[in-house]
Amino acid sequence: MSRYKRHLNDKYIYLARPLVGRFFLLRMSTSTTPLSIAIDIMGSDMGPSEVVAGVAMALKENWVRDRVILVGDETIGHKEIEEAGLTNHPQVEVFHASQVIEMHEKPIQSLKTKKDSSLVRAVELVKNGTCGAAVSCGNTGSLMACSTLKLRPIDGVSKPALASVWPSKNSKFVVLDVGANPQCRPENLLHYAILGNQYAQDALDIRTPRIGLLSIGTEEGKGTDLTNQAHQLLKGLGDQINYVGLIEGFQIFADEVDVVVTDGFTGNVILKTCESLAKMMKGLITEEVKRTPVRIMGAVLMKNGLKNVKRRTDPKQYGGAPLLGLRGTVLKAHGSSDRVAIANAIRIAETAISHDIASHTVSAIAIANETLASELTTTGDIEPAS
Repeated sequence: MSRYKRHLNDKYIYLARPLVGRFFLLRMSTSTTPLSIAIDIMGSDMGPSEVVAGVAMALKENWVRDRVILVGDETIGHKEIEEAGLTNHPQVEVFHASQVIEMHEKPIQSLKTKKDSSLVRAVELVKNGTCGAAVSCGNTGSLMACSTLKLRPIDGVSKPALASVWPSKNSKFVVLDVGANPQCRPENLLHYAILGNQYAQDALDIRTPRIGLLSIGTEEGKGTDLTNQAHQLLKGLGDQINYVGLIEGFQIFADEVDVVVTDGFTGNVILKTCESLAKMMKGLITEEVKRTPVRIMGAVLMKNGLKNVKRRTDPKQYGGAPLLGLRGTVLKAHGSSDRVAIANAIRIAETAISHDIASHTVSAIAIANETLASELTTTGDIEPAS
């Protein structure tokens, strides 16, 4: 029989916590930089087995320094954990959560009625200092609401942003926001630029990220009131960030910027449009290659080249989209993520923890808000973009 173990002030206090007739081991660290990762195993469209398999893959690749805490209904997940060979793994622990938030549920209502859901408990493990990050494939709205309410934005940030890493021709870049906040104000985009700048530095190892604000043209004054006023704020930061100005859609994949800043409505539309286009192109290429024996032979000869293209553009290697601007790290993985995407989401969570991105951002936000204090007070009457 295992025990619920709490780590407090470098001493262990043992607490018995019965869960479905069993007891589970949980080590809660009060260190300033908790290293464990909470994994919501119940939120995936593919079921707990695929999430657990992704955890096993991440452990095999040595992408986890400390441990992972699997959060979910142990009566459902026990079999998957055993099949993955993780039952007695020294880096794996289990935290029982009796409820699951379904994809169709309303965010606020789901948080009120399902306080013992795997999604909520995973975020709470970050809040109470047990874990440094949480990963979930679950309901996006519920995860955003839960993370914002329980972790709270860092000082000076009014709204967090959901960031996504995309491949470009020769590198990769960050787009934010891709869906956390469909309606934004100019100061939100200013903060997104700083959040993206810090994330690109810490997670992508880009020393001086080039930051662009997405618009319908690069000329001054071309765009919405939101982009025009955010543009003026970003210019006012001077050399605090490497702001290259307004950019258009065709510049996104052209290796001209490392961080693309936009509102959540536009970012989400771009994300899903690109995903749909990539899926269609893959289908068309497969269909055309199979039309004649000559094309099939050509595809065989190009096998290695096609594999490299797939590897460079595979979204699975960027399996988790971090919610930036909170007092803790939360990553949203796609609902249909397979084990490879889950493993990579864990890898990204580990990177965020090791670089302590949230604390690094605090000073940058404070400096920006102080620099633009007078300008920010005049943006209060700006209507949010739709």
